Amino acid sequence: MSSVRENIEKIKSEISSTNAKLIAVSKYVSIDKIKEAYEAGIRDFAESKANDALEKIEILPKDIRWHFIGHLQTNKVKKVTGNFELIHSVDSYRLASSISAFAKNHDLVQNVLLQVNLAQEEQKSGFSKQELEEDFAQIITLDNIHVEGLMMMAPYTDDKVYLGRLFEDMSNLKKELSSKHSYELKELSMGMSNDYPLAVKAGATMIRIGSKIFNS
Repeated sequence: MSSVRENIEKIKSEISSTNAKLIAVSKYVSIDKIKEAYEAGIRDFAESKANDALEKIEILPKDIRWHFIGHLQTNKVKKVTGNFELIHSVDSYRLASSISAFAKNHDLVQNVLLQVNLAQEEQKSGFSKQELEEDFAQIITLDNIHVEGLMMMAPYTDDKVYLGRLFEDMSNLKKELSSKHSYELKELSMGMSNDYPLAVKAGATMIRIGSKIFNS
């Protein structure tokens, strides 16, 4: 059994009692490694660079569901919109509006998540809690874009108490927005290789795992 398959089976066993979906983060990963993960049953893969992703999409099996998780600039909207099952990293009303306009012009609907920078890290993109509360009502009325839920990239830290609290706060924010706006937010994308057990415990519906799958 390959190490990729073993890694996937281990993670799946750890989240088997939850409804969390395992998304394999395949940026910087070879085509052969992606194929190993595919053969082990993974159908959801995430990329962060549009050009690299489009090359992989062209040659890999067509039943793969591709997720875009990188910082998306408005000038790259045309490369990403319509080519990915889900864009996780919508971090402003301006970006959401650009995706909406492109999708409308091309007669398609793009599913997105709104990225929240709950830890207020300067080096990371995302809505602050206040910005999201101010912009949410407008975003969900945009044409040809469907907000599926929220996404967070947690800080890199060994402080599990802090991380657990952040994940709980994200889960609560999702519930608050759903209730206030009578709008179903189905997805909560949070948790990576170093912290996914805490994220799943707090209610993550999608975990984004790279090194824990592809590193031997």
